[in-house]
Amino acid sequence: MKKIEQLKMFPNEEVERNNSFIEEKMSVGDLEVKKVIGEFWTSKQRQASSIQEISYRACFKPQLPNYFINRYTSKGDVVYDPFGGRGTTAVEAALMGRKIIQNDINPISTIFSAGRLAVPNLRQVEDRLAEIKIEKNLKSDIDLSMFYEEQTFNEILSLRKYFSNKEESGTFDTVDAWIRMVATNRLTGHSSGFFSVYTMPPNQAVSAVSQIRINEKRKQTPTYRDTKKIIIKKTKQLLSGLTKEETNNLHNAFQSALYLNKPANSTNEIKDNTVSLVVTSPPFLDIVQYKDDNWLRCWFNGIDSEEVGKGITMARTVDVWASQMKSVLSELHRVLKKDGIIAFEVGEIRNGKIKLDEVILPLGIEVGLSCEYVMINSQVFTKTSNIWGVSNNEVGTNSNRIVVFKK
Repeated sequence: MKKIEQLKMFPNEEVERNNSFIEEKMSVGDLEVKKVIGEFWTSKQRQASSIQEISYRACFKPQLPNYFINRYTSKGDVVYDPFGGRGTTAVEAALMGRKIIQNDINPISTIFSAGRLAVPNLRQVEDRLAEIKIEKNLKSDIDLSMFYEEQTFNEILSLRKYFSNKEESGTFDTVDAWIRMVATNRLTGHSSGFFSVYTMPPNQAVSAVSQIRINEKRKQTPTYRDTKKIIIKKTKQLLSGLTKEETNNLHNAFQSALYLNKPANSTNEIKDNTVSLVVTSPPFLDIVQYKDDNWLRCWFNGIDSEEVGKGITMARTVDVWASQMKSVLSELHRVLKKDGIIAFEVGEIRNGKIKLDEVILPLGIEVGLSCEYVMINSQVFTKTSNIWGVSNNEVGTNSNRIVVFKK
């Protein structure tokens, strides 16, 4: 084991000089690779952009893709995430002047990510919201009275109808996309900044039955929430930290961005040898139920959550998960440029008994990639990780385990 003050293999201006890292060898079967352990990025080292503040289950921090984008790419290079989630990698790459490709079987991912690229200004959002007519007594195909007060629900139904009509007429534009993105993010949450009564955090929606229980336990009933005011408030927050250069970069990325909603092992739309960097984190077996978490968001956007759920990789065994990930890695090998890099973030699951980096590493070798190193980035433990049932590294820490491959 070797302890050094500053790993020369990881030049990064944002790494604090007084940090120390451990470099050692890691053996997986007959394979022996380099493993580095340390704190390579934290929220203190780089404040994430305000535009990244969109909640989504099991998403990594923007500092993670920023690190690899900064290290391995230049402006104009293509950065790809095959499991896009809320769009953390795509938005971060766009902010940094890169071209982007994003894929996710869940169309909600595209709504969250693409909606943040062609950034409108606040006045455009206010003017558009003023044009949206709030209708009374709209009929709904679903009872959501346990989440929303009656007038609030009418406003939600009016927004839903407006977006549907705009898409059908072919007049849906980037300002509509922004408002839809924000509204989708504000549907449920645990403060007055959301449309709903107090419920679970906004990265997941409980069932109607569960919400009734929450209401009974808390002795609460939904109260009126002004949806347009909430959308404007969230818009201000998302736009608050953007520089002019970042806004221009987002707009430029939007012009060439490719968004897909397909299985990650079948992306024919992406040409061979075109991607410089992949930064991604796949679903970890059956730890997170993406379909259940997003059922309300799907309803609001006219998406069939059952169909979405059928396509999401939710393997219950390591062998099945490994087989799926091998086919994904093979597809990534196809689209990656020579000397291109894949940063494949995984974790420990089942109380640390299964280390998925040890599963992924040989799979990448089998499809023709080489392993540059395995990175363990350790940070102060976060509550959210504990909620997911993911116990990373030692107690008191939250670790990103990243296998870095090269073509």
